[in-house]
Amino acid sequence: MRFVFAAFLFSLFLSLPCSAQYAAQNDAKYIATLKAVVNAKIDDEENLSAVEQLRENQRFNRELMRMLEKLQNTRTKNSTNRRVYNILLKAGKDVYDELK
Repeated sequence: MRFVFAAFLFSLFLSLPCSAQYAAQNDAKYIATLKAVVNAKIDDEENLSAVEQLRENQRFNRELMRMLEKLQNTRTKNSTNRRVYNILLKAGKDVYDELK
């Protein structure tokens, strides 16, 4: 009986990291998909001239830098960063599912 219980606990212990790792891989997959699609759309013929104008716009670049300073890439993320990350994950999942 002890052996069965110990085996059950061991199997439960082994299953927990796998699900967390799977979720992390999915998050990475959605973020990577979103980045690839955004890069492709930035270079799209319809958007290229507008994107180039924005890149040269100093006011927009300053504003963008201020916004990016609010984000963190550390393990302990603030609430704004977490909300933005969740938005990106949802958008990445939607794009991934649409293109799949």
